[in-house]
Amino acid sequence: MTNPKLIRLKNLGEVEQSVMDYIWTHGSTTAEACREALATTRPMKDSTIRTVLRRLEEKGYLTHEVEGRTFIYKPSDQRQNVAVRAVKSIIDRFCGGSAEALVLGMVDNDVLDSRQLERLARKISEGKSASETNSGKKERKP
Repeated sequence: MTNPKLIRLKNLGEVEQSVMDYIWTHGSTTAEACREALATTRPMKDSTIRTVLRRLEEKGYLTHEVEGRTFIYKPSDQRQNVAVRAVKSIIDRFCGGSAEALVLGMVDNDVLDSRQLERLARKISEGKSASETNSGKKERKP
């Protein structure tokens, strides 16, 4: 069985992105609630929003449950996890699998500034300390 966390999701179109942004922000929703919420920025017919939601489910971004005759849609994964997979795909395709090459490119092109790099360095350092502490706990036997 394939691990759904490792499935490479297909790209999102503009309307699909708007719908996912709404669902990630608001959680479970019906087609009608989503259509109404997006009506001021993205007016859609009922059939259009249902088609978009079905396609998002086919692409692996959504799942649904049925309550009575109503489909309740929810994200299949958190926004951050989807973003991580998208970046991993970019790293694999454009940087030969090297996250370091991506980060260095971001520094060279002024995408990351020194303050952001310092925060990243602290986070990495904290992560190493936590993993060292956790591995030490695992080795101890009661």
